[in-house]
Parts: sequence; structure tokens; C-alpha cells
Amino acid sequence: MNMVLRGGCVCGEVKYKINASPLFTQACHCKNCKISTGSSFVIHTMIFEDDFSVQGEIDSCELPTGSGKGYKVYFCKNCGVYLYCKYIVAKSRLAIRTATLNQPIIPQAHIFVKDKDPWIEISNKDICHDAMYDREKTWPEESLRRLSEKENN
Repeated sequence: MNMVLRGGCVCGEVKYKINASPLFTQACHCKNCKISTGSSFVIHTMIFEDDFSVQGEIDSCELPTGSGKGYKVYFCKNCGVYLYCKYIVAKSRLAIRTATLNQPIIPQAHIFVKDKDPWIEISNKDICHDAMYDREKTWPEESLRRLSEKENN
């Protein structure tokens, strides 16, 4: 199932388009995500980099991750809204800040719930993971197939 998704920053200077169905959407409750967002968690939607196009002026910087491998965040030069990131370990993929989509997507997993703020209550415990999940057991089969095809080309 292919779809086109659109999103952008709060000031409207940066807009983006995703030309294919996302691979996976997850909420991360790790300490680094909480600090970088100033919130209790971040929701990221994983996509292929070549399905993404952006218009407007963006800037970037590198931030730490729990794994120590880091990631690069991209944000609007005008309003500073962080739109997406590229994890160093994620070849050919981007993580879109899901709330910047015109129509946000519900998370399919919550990760690092061991670091979750105590006042956050997640009703579906089946999608909760104390740390990172096993992608082969968690992602939909269609997404795993698309990822395998991309990585093997």
C-alpha cells in the first residue's frame, strides 16, 4: 500500500513529502529523547530516505543516542522545529518527527518504557518494550520485506 504523506514546521517555511508508506512508528521514552524534545517522549515514523523530499531551509546538528552511535537532527532554520533525523546506524532510513505530519500516525510500539515518566499511562501494554525491541518480531512483515529488499540492492 503506497501513500503520500505531507508535513512541515510550525512557521510554514519548511514542508516535506513522503512518497511511500512508512515502515514503522514508535514512541521513545529514553532519557536522550526526553531531553532533546523537552517532553516525556518522542514519536518517530521510519521511512526510506529516497521516499522523502523537503522544501525550505533546514539546518542540522549531531546529538547523542543511548547506543553511543549518535544521530543527526534536521530542523527549520526559521522556527527551529525539529522535523526528522538520521540515525548513524540506520542505512537508507530517516525518522520523521511524527507530530510534524499533517496527519500524525499512532505508534506501533513504545520503547525504553523503563525510563517512562511515571504519570504517562500506556493502555496497550502489548506494544511496550523496556528497551529496544527485536525488529524481526515487531515490525509488520511488509515493512521487513521492503527493508530487506532495500538493504540487498
